[in-house]
Amino acid sequence: MRRKTFRTALVAAAAASGIFAASSGTAYAADGPLDVEYNFTAGFLNGLYRAGEAPPGANDWGCRPTAQHPNPVVLVHGTLENMNDIWRGASPLLANNGYCVFAFDHGGSSPTAPLQGVGHMADSAAVLAAFVDRVRAATGAAKVDIVGHSQGGGPVPRYYLKNFPGAVGKVDKLIGINPSNHGTTLDGLTELGRTLHLLEPVNGLLDDNYPAMVEQEIGSEFNRRLDAGGDTVAGVDYTVIVTKFDQVVTPYTNGYLTAGPGASVNNIQVQDTCGKDATDHMEASYDPITLTNVLNALDPAHPRTVQCQTVLALTGPVGRVD
Repeated sequence: MRRKTFRTALVAAAAASGIFAASSGTAYAADGPLDVEYNFTAGFLNGLYRAGEAPPGANDWGCRPTAQHPNPVVLVHGTLENMNDIWRGASPLLANNGYCVFAFDHGGSSPTAPLQGVGHMADSAAVLAAFVDRVRAATGAAKVDIVGHSQGGGPVPRYYLKNFPGAVGKVDKLIGINPSNHGTTLDGLTELGRTLHLLEPVNGLLDDNYPAMVEQEIGSEFNRRLDAGGDTVAGVDYTVIVTKFDQVVTPYTNGYLTAGPGASVNNIQVQDTCGKDATDHMEASYDPITLTNVLNALDPAHPRTVQCQTVLALTGPVGRVD
């Protein structure tokens, strides 16, 4: 699969060059605000072998939410990611803006496996449920806001909200970055596999070790069960942020949600807020335009102006981010 192949190539490149030291913009600042990484490739390489270690700005269990930001933010990673390699941009940015930020790993073959998010998504939803309860207990907050990428922004938290008693009363907002809400064709590979009668045997192999990949294919049994009864649950505000250059969730519009009774949905394409933004599936969680939309979704009463600039796939913005 393209995503796995790309990340395998990154691992090989990193091993060959020995670049797992901290790059500028990923380390904790000695004082003042934390540095924020906007380059997916740098963030991924620095965080890949730090599964189980929180990204900068996250998991201060002594953090207490403020009146301005009363809900702690729970970050949920996607497939073949871990909390450290995908949230080295969003986590310090949110902490710098006064949020209590928390992140965790799920769906890995072990707690320290570099590639997490590959197990059954119902199991990952159970891990999310326990983590939300832990965050609420530690912070005293009644509700959390969830920000997730890919499966972590769509099927995992949506499954949690639909299937765990009391979950709806514990979540105020769900913000998905390129979420795989209604499955993916993986750039047409699933449809080609069906045509050539190869999809079933390939899925049989994947299901042994990477069931989350099979569950995210368009038309999967998991998707059919998840979508039954509508996309949303009452009492939760949903925001979906997508890019038209998504090469993993295809078509990218499969990330969009339709609001049901008692819920609100705001579907955003980042190119509508900045036409210079060419972010792809992986860069999106580091993309400054996407992250500005995340901040605005978390705090719509105090919207920030999007600073439009050129953003490239995989490597992020060209020039300085103000």
